[in-house]
Amino acid sequence: MHDIIGRTVRDKITGFQGVVTGRVEYLTGCNQLLVAPPTDKTGALRDSQWFDEQRCAVTGAKKIAIDNGASPGADKTPPVR
Repeated sequence: MHDIIGRTVRDKITGFQGVVTGRVEYLTGCNQLLVAPPTDKTGALRDSQWFDEQRCAVTGAKKIAIDNGASPGADKTPPVR
């Protein structure tokens, strides 16, 4: 599932859905995906959640791609929660 970032997935256990915005590989093999859900009905952001990779099923064929070639973001201030 290395080509998973940018795809829409659903957690098989909870039904949580969103776009994969990050992936981490561990030495133990328990790889995880960071899933960002859509905003709520008022447009407010909801928190992203980490899920074990094997729990996630791809639900959308379309992959989201963001062109950050002009400004990769390394010079940006991190977001504040």
